[in-house]
Amino acid sequence: MKAKPAAAPRPSRARARARARSTSIAAFVVLAALVPTTASASGTQEVEAELPYVCALPSGQLPATVRVAAEFPARAEVGEAFTPSGVTTTVELPEEAVADLAGRGAAEVRAATRLDVGVAQNAATARASWRGGAEPVALPESGPLTLVTRGDVPSVAGRGDGDLTFSAGSLAIDLTLAADGTAPGTATADSGSVSDSGSVSDSSSGSDSGSGSGSGSLTVDCALAEDAPGQGLLATVPVGTDTGAPSGSASPTGPAGTSGAPDDGQPDGRGDRQPERQSERSPKVLENTPGTAPDRDDVPPCRYDEQHPPTDVSLNAYVTGYANVKKLKGAAYLPPSCVLIEQGVPVPGPPDPDYLIFDTVSYANFHYQERRQTPPFEATFLSFDFAPVKATMVLEQTDTMRIDSRMKMSMTDFSTTTDTYVRAPLVLHVLDLEVNGTPLDVGSECRTETSLVSEDPDPANFPGDHLVLYGRGELLIGQPATGYLLLSGGVLAGEATIPAFTGCGTDGEDLDRLLTASVSGPGNLIKQVQGQTCAIAAPVFPSPTNEGQCTEDLQPYEIPVAEH
Repeated sequence: MKAKPAAAPRPSRARARARARSTSIAAFVVLAALVPTTASASGTQEVEAELPYVCALPSGQLPATVRVAAEFPARAEVGEAFTPSGVTTTVELPEEAVADLAGRGAAEVRAATRLDVGVAQNAATARASWRGGAEPVALPESGPLTLVTRGDVPSVAGRGDGDLTFSAGSLAIDLTLAADGTAPGTATADSGSVSDSGSVSDSSSGSDSGSGSGSGSLTVDCALAEDAPGQGLLATVPVGTDTGAPSGSASPTGPAGTSGAPDDGQPDGRGDRQPERQSERSPKVLENTPGTAPDRDDVPPCRYDEQHPPTDVSLNAYVTGYANVKKLKGAAYLPPSCVLIEQGVPVPGPPDPDYLIFDTVSYANFHYQERRQTPPFEATFLSFDFAPVKATMVLEQTDTMRIDSRMKMSMTDFSTTTDTYVRAPLVLHVLDLEVNGTPLDVGSECRTETSLVSEDPDPANFPGDHLVLYGRGELLIGQPATGYLLLSGGVLAGEATIPAFTGCGTDGEDLDRLLTASVSGPGNLIKQVQGQTCAIAAPVFPSPTNEGQCTEDLQPYEIPVAEH
């Protein structure tokens, strides 16, 4: 009879479960400063509406089919903000439209959409702009052209009892065109500019790339067809004590004969003539900002020093924002970080009979305690009934950031548009993890294998792994600038793939695979806000007539507020 070898000692089940749970929690918190973006009401409704449109193309008015898909909560409480998720806009343009684009020398297009959405509750209305971006697609040899865009959209809150309806309105399609062998410029998603008063920002999202590889752009304006079912109704969300069943096709609430789409002549609860009672019931469309800017004592210093002396073209600014983490269905918050910028000298761009064009190349670096990185930022996560977990991490540069800007001035009305691409090689470095107050040792080298990666609009000239952010600024004579400009700041947006993790874990415990499976992957939208720069050689200090660009010790005067 053969004796069985003695079994090796095993840890207790409680200890094994605790360790497995701690490791699992740790994986889910990396890059997850989770910000709630959906209503707390139980259940969701999936909506997919197919609507007829009429689009203005060079060859004339052409029919188009637009499909809008999204998820809404089944119901919401009064004053509770929620964000439609998974928003996808699919546009099918007819074969005649393909011929129009091909006639302009295009072989490939990149689309960005701006859908005007009416939000109504009872008799009050508001508007929101739903924006989306897409990857380049080749023009088909025959048949229709299908464009699919995705992006984040603003949050909405009902301010009284009653159904909250969402209805599609006008649609603008910004097309960036490219010939064979060139890459169209990046058109990135943006939640858009929204207002309770019904005003919508009309800034474009597609353009030539900063390197001049694109071959032109075209904005196609589309109107909802008169025979559209439900007058464009997308969804209905019951709010408060009204318990009507949600539906993507039910008749919108409100006065008889009206739809959920906004009426330009109808007060929306913000106008001077609207009674106060109506104002309290108006649906509120939110810009997705978390509040006011942090106090100066709560942000790191941002100034040049002996190790980094300024030049005549030196600028500094704060940048902050959010990065979606697709796998976690949340967003990571990047607190205000200092950026030191060396502004380039404009040089003439490619000749154009209709525009005066200048290209500028600038360079920038994060600046924190003499290192090219953001300050450490913490993420706290609590899910199900697990213990609280806190992660501390930084974004580290592996090389200098490059900023390409192209300004185009119209020779007819002297308006200008400036398209800017920021290329930033950034790795995510996880410093610390705590589970229920107990540190979990990830080691000193826990980081992504490479930089966050975006698809570059000009890969031939800009190879390698790096993040790409895009912004467009516009300036009309006699009006303030809108959008993003390097000097005045604004919103930059893009999409990135989070690479696999490496170097995570100690004492033989390898956390790389677990973190990679939980966090890494494509499709992570990023929205960063840069504040007004301070020009070191020509500072503008605050005064009764100036808002101020620099503090007395030459730090940026403006601390921006992050936006979703």
